[in-house]
Amino acid sequence: MSEKQSGGAEEEKPNVRPAVIETPSRADGAAFWRIARDSQKLDLNSSYAYLLWCHDFADTSVVAKVDGVAVGFVMGYRRPSAPDTAVVWQVAVDSTQRGRGLAATLLDALFERLTSAGIRYLETTITPDNEASIRLFRSFAKRWNASLDSTMLFAATDFPDEHEPENLYRIGPLGGAA
Repeated sequence: MSEKQSGGAEEEKPNVRPAVIETPSRADGAAFWRIARDSQKLDLNSSYAYLLWCHDFADTSVVAKVDGVAVGFVMGYRRPSAPDTAVVWQVAVDSTQRGRGLAATLLDALFERLTSAGIRYLETTITPDNEASIRLFRSFAKRWNASLDSTMLFAATDFPDEHEPENLYRIGPLGGAA
């Protein structure tokens, strides 16, 4: 993916440098882990998982950088049993960059690339109490003029530890942002 200045939903703030959206490299894995950890909302994977993700699933993920420093990311993968579907695993933005529309910009940049590679649907799971993520994906569906369906995927009792239920959100078909 060529480098792209973020824009669109993002509002410029004085003295805030614009983020550059690009494909992550292995070197970004440590920053993904830090941003996820610091979010205090995401399920934190091992640091190894983030490194591996940036190595094996870079083509279905994006990173936002300001002055060369990672400040946000979207991690995704192509569903093996449904190659026209990309699953968004995690979206995270560093606290210094929140409120600028960066998460929406990251999602749009990723799916602009993925739809040109045959992806027609976005899937993600969200816990019922995560209103910020629900708003993010509802606004994505609206911007992309796509349907959004939500169903329960995993009940709290499905998890071996304490975990909220996870609802599956399916958005599509996708053709391009409006």
